[in-house]
Amino acid sequence: MTVSLTSWRSSDWLQPHQTSPEEISGLLDPADRDLSDCETAGLSPDWQLNIAHNAALLCATAALAACGYRASREAHHYRTMLSLKYTIKLDRPVVARLDKLRKKRNISGYERPGTVSEQEAEEMIRLARRIRKAVQKWLESNHPDLVA
Repeated sequence: MTVSLTSWRSSDWLQPHQTSPEEISGLLDPADRDLSDCETAGLSPDWQLNIAHNAALLCATAALAACGYRASREAHHYRTMLSLKYTIKLDRPVVARLDKLRKKRNISGYERPGTVSEQEAEEMIRLARRIRKAVQKWLESNHPDLVA
């Protein structure tokens, strides 16, 4: 069976969702803020990664909403990030790396604070910036009616 957003919907991993230009900008504007904030001097790598992850999650949420869906509650962040394979066609290796950094964020946030390296934080920031640009380009090409 080919995996797609439609098959995810059939599995109840996604719910139908009607979006608007206001909702999309309401997701992307805070993502831009987070991309700026994550590079504030003096932040620990844990917080830098966390803030950059949030920016990427907001962008992924916007892309999923543009496709007419929102993630169900169970494994919400995981599925939203993974959906980038199907929405903006993000390369599988990039999505896999994004998932590893998501797991690192969870470990540093819930189990072992202080475990994020500067390199991991920098990588998450680069990935979040890449995703933000890709989502913008994808929206302009595929859903120009949602771009404010």
